[in-house]
Amino acid sequence: MKTIDELLSEGVAGKRVFVRADLNVPLDGTTITDDGRIRAVVPTVKALADAGARVIVASHLGRPKGVPDPAFSLAPAAARLGELLGADVAFAEDTVGTSAEAVVSGLADGQVAVIENLRFNAGETSKDDAERAAFADKLAGLADVYVGDGFGAVHRKHASVFDLPKRLPHYAGYLIATEVGVLKKLTDDVQRPYVVALGGAKVSDKLAVIDQLLGKADRLLIGGGMAYTFLKAKGYEVGISLLQEDQIPAVQEYIERAEKNGVELVLPVDVLVASEFPDLKTKAPANPATVAADAIPADQEGLDIGPETRKLYASKLADAATVFWNGPMGVFEHPDYAEGTKAVAQALVDAPGFTVVGGGDSAAAVRTLGFDENAFGHISTGGGASLEYLEGKTLPGLAALED
Repeated sequence: MKTIDELLSEGVAGKRVFVRADLNVPLDGTTITDDGRIRAVVPTVKALADAGARVIVASHLGRPKGVPDPAFSLAPAAARLGELLGADVAFAEDTVGTSAEAVVSGLADGQVAVIENLRFNAGETSKDDAERAAFADKLAGLADVYVGDGFGAVHRKHASVFDLPKRLPHYAGYLIATEVGVLKKLTDDVQRPYVVALGGAKVSDKLAVIDQLLGKADRLLIGGGMAYTFLKAKGYEVGISLLQEDQIPAVQEYIERAEKNGVELVLPVDVLVASEFPDLKTKAPANPATVAADAIPADQEGLDIGPETRKLYASKLADAATVFWNGPMGVFEHPDYAEGTKAVAQALVDAPGFTVVGGGDSAAAVRTLGFDENAFGHISTGGGASLEYLEGKTLPGLAALED
């Protein structure tokens, strides 16, 4: 895989460089609530602009279903990118139409533009190879060189991720190079003890990665909504907690395999419960109760790991040489259910080894809860991409850059 450093050494002054970024940031209306993904691509964009390239930044945002939707416009992300670069960033109001052509043709050396949401064109996400190829051909007409730096999208076989790099000289940006280097430390060159903490809502989202980790990790800590399927698999009452009953047989098999393989599978010993889900808008006090994990009342819902589980998980992370964490331990968006996620984040900060926060909600939680990002070894920008890499899957966006 050729990198941006090789491209810069070849010279980019005057060249139109298409940067496939991941600007898929959370929005409250037009207000960005977490700009982490935008900040992550700044080093690549700045290096190219400083070297005299005419930089065209492209990304998706949300799921607009192939048609323009103002709610998913990249205009706020373009404005924020300009603030971070300390320079004007032009914005095209379409992807491959008259606005994009005019904005790109108007770029001078060292200037940057952002084109509108790629998913406003159905060809971006189409499962029809010809439709994707047609869109990729139009995108290729905007540029001379391709730089892939949207790690959060490399697990998607989309036009700008998979088809476009085949049409242009292609290189990996700084973010993708960093992300791949980190993931290799979690797969090819693991320092032990290797501890993985998995949370989030659905156990079905994590089954494949758990399957892989049962042969690689030393300890596996389970939290979040997915924990209740594990507790149910052990025969416990879980009340009205989030539960995927159809996954219980698979989870039971994993519990047995963990014991057989000598992998320490650690489940909550206590949880915070309430009779209803908290109001995340008003953040009204929820007044949860703490109960043992095997004594959840039938009319109550588990919403966070309890104080004894926090201590237990911290102790299991205390000597870790390598840690991967993906998924919050509870409904961290509400202050009454944030302590479990906060405790795991703090345990990563305190751990002596290399710590990786695996993107998605975990990365958002770290920032929301006020942690210094530099206190972690790495905060990934791609939760789904990270998990699929750990599952051993071939990621289309990386395969295209390696060709």
